Amino acid sequence: MAAPRIVIENCAIATVDANDTEYASGHVVIAGNRIESVGAGAAPQGLENVVRRVDGTGHLVTPGLVNTHHHFYQWLTRGLAQDSNLFNWLVELYPTWARIDEEMVYAAAQGSLAMMARGGVTTAMDHHYVFPKGSGDLLGAEIRAAREMGVRFTAARGSMDRGASDGGLPPDFAVETLEGALAATEEAIDTHHDASFDSMLHIAVAPCSPFSVSTDLMREGALLARRKGVRLHTHGSETVEEEKFCHELFGMGPTDYFESTGWLGDDVWMAHCVHMNDSDIAAFARTKTGVAHCPSSNARLAAGIARVPDMLASGVPVGLGVDGTASNESGELHTELRNALLINRLGGGERALNARQALRLGTYGGAQVLGRADQIGSIEAGKLADLVLWKLDGIGHSSIADPVAALVMGAAAPVTLSLINGKPVVENNHLTTVDEDAIARLTRVQAQRLARIAGLA
Repeated sequence: MAAPRIVIENCAIATVDANDTEYASGHVVIAGNRIESVGAGAAPQGLENVVRRVDGTGHLVTPGLVNTHHHFYQWLTRGLAQDSNLFNWLVELYPTWARIDEEMVYAAAQGSLAMMARGGVTTAMDHHYVFPKGSGDLLGAEIRAAREMGVRFTAARGSMDRGASDGGLPPDFAVETLEGALAATEEAIDTHHDASFDSMLHIAVAPCSPFSVSTDLMREGALLARRKGVRLHTHGSETVEEEKFCHELFGMGPTDYFESTGWLGDDVWMAHCVHMNDSDIAAFARTKTGVAHCPSSNARLAAGIARVPDMLASGVPVGLGVDGTASNESGELHTELRNALLINRLGGGERALNARQALRLGTYGGAQVLGRADQIGSIEAGKLADLVLWKLDGIGHSSIADPVAALVMGAAAPVTLSLINGKPVVENNHLTTVDEDAIARLTRVQAQRLARIAGLA
């Protein structure tokens, strides 16, 4: 018997394939969890076992958005340290973050995932690196929330072993030992990582950053990841202070330091990469090291404008990231499409980035960065059925003739339908798998609880 089919017709389609193929009015046929066909005009006649037909008039279909950098736990500390740069922001918030527990992280993951999924994200990623002693199974709490919501997920098991007594920023009780961090990371890979084509869960090795992690943890983490065949993630070149720190401590800039510890390669992606010179970009291009561009967070913390157009021109893989919601309070990736275009034009002029490049960053670029470009990120036959149907016939987009420009440059578009693995996760701008109101109540309660424990309330 044929796999159950979903047919979407009469819609504009931006496939984001290698040729940027688009259809002014076309169709997508989904069979089971795979894209079966995409093309102009109506779907083929005589299809068997069609369980649903969607009239996409007034809509644009794109690949699902792919988030490449986030910190879910920060959902509970939104709106704090409003006028701080990165280092002052970290100093102010680490004492609070050091008091999170499993219950809090589960609620924060639900809030973060819900906001992203409702806004068109089909593959989420989180970099969790704060593991206070006795706080419970924090990574497991995130994985459980993603599984319940039905979102494809890359969980980057982070770590820190440089506490305040060793010159780091986090309190000592919020960091791990080198041996403990490596053992817990390996256990996470062995327990959770699924390398299959249609996997819903990947694990990555992710020491936090040069100023919170020892060189031994960087080196050993890279060796662990490659022994296990998983990807590597960390923060890199986010601020001028970080560059100064690397020169003072290691006698070299961040990119050279990363290369010296085994942290450049086509299995690595780094968050931010704001302060990159020509030599840094060339090194990333040569090694195919990926970048998670987080325009809203970089602006919120006044970190600077990443040289994304230069990275793309050099062949560096670049995706988009929400970053933690304590530095991007909206928590929505589709707003990053617009902000990536606008902020990069501020830095590089009116042709620095266009609407289709921005959409590619948020879809195929993200899939590249996460090592899943053969599975997701574009609408092509044989790929996984992670698709979003954006409503563009309302007042917010009614006079923009170009649907891709409407999505990227216009107001945030409602999501009529979002499919992950061929299953609906959003219908008419509401999540189908979880209770949004219940999540809002739970996250509010846990945020208040954290504030009390941290002495903020």
